[in-house]
Amino acid sequence: MIYIANPIYDVVFKYLMADERIARTILSALLQTDIVSLEVRPHEYPNSQRDALSVFRIDFAATIRETDGSTHLALIELQKTWLETETLRFRQYLGVQYQNPKNMDREGYGMPMIAIYLLGHRVGDIEEPILYVRHEARNREGQVVTKGLPDPFVSSLTHDSVIVQIPLLRGQVNTRLDRVLSIFDQTLKSDKDQHTLIIDDGLYADDDDMQAVLHRLLMAAANADMRQDMNVEDEYFSAIEKRDTEILMREKQLAKQKVTIDEQKEEIEKNKEEIEKNKEEIEKNKEEIEKNKEEIEKNKEEIGKQKEEIGKKTAQLRSSIQALHNKGFSIEEISSVVSMEEKDIIRLLE
Repeated sequence: MIYIANPIYDVVFKYLMADERIARTILSALLQTDIVSLEVRPHEYPNSQRDALSVFRIDFAATIRETDGSTHLALIELQKTWLETETLRFRQYLGVQYQNPKNMDREGYGMPMIAIYLLGHRVGDIEEPILYVRHEARNREGQVVTKGLPDPFVSSLTHDSVIVQIPLLRGQVNTRLDRVLSIFDQTLKSDKDQHTLIIDDGLYADDDDMQAVLHRLLMAAANADMRQDMNVEDEYFSAIEKRDTEILMREKQLAKQKVTIDEQKEEIEKNKEEIEKNKEEIEKNKEEIEKNKEEIEKNKEEIGKQKEEIGKKTAQLRSSIQALHNKGFSIEEISSVVSMEEKDIIRLLE
């Protein structure tokens, strides 16, 4: 067993990839192809801007040999992060490469681009540790088109991606790719020092390329300046994690407040609807009351007319009874003439 520096740290990873042979070994395994040569290319976003970016990035121009022996140039965009970050940052980096005139060939086409993402976190619910995202050309019936491809115009506008979820690398060394990626396996971290991984070097005894990788990581582990830089990274990312936790807590609190506000707004809207309904009901009742008042007034007028008519008829009857009484008719005779009870005739004569 040997103790090697943990390449999840940017300072170690940069030191590791500065060796062209090791960079070719790692990238060839990731791309499952033969990379003949590599050249590190400058880029627009320096990794030193650590307060703004948590993504470490190296760009390569690679000469790739195909199985038929032919070679071609390609751009390799290698990005590593151990914190969750916005996909916009990755897209911005790629956008710079697409816009860079230095990445065009003599015929004016963009060189093929491959994006590699080494992620120190999981992506959603995807359980595969390594994802190869390759674009295919299809016709309108959905069938794969092969005639005339690859074409430089098409290759200029699309790119393939390799996504490695480092938390899902768990000690497997069954294939060449497993061997190469095993140096990122965080389950091999030392219990006493997360800056180092404990590796069984016997698994790589027959692999000269991997022996070179392990030797360089051994040198990094023994370098005091590099270990100090790893401590600085720990402090930086600890601060970032604390900040992100605080932001997350604030976002959760804001989300709860938003839910409460939305519920209150919904309740207010319901109350407003209820108030409007009550107002409509009140207006209807007012209209009904006005109609009833008008009906009552009409009835009062009718009753008044009826009372007036009755009064006239009563006066006429009293006058007729009085006239008969003055002529000497008896109460009984008057009752017979006017067809009224005697007591009513006496009341009218009073």
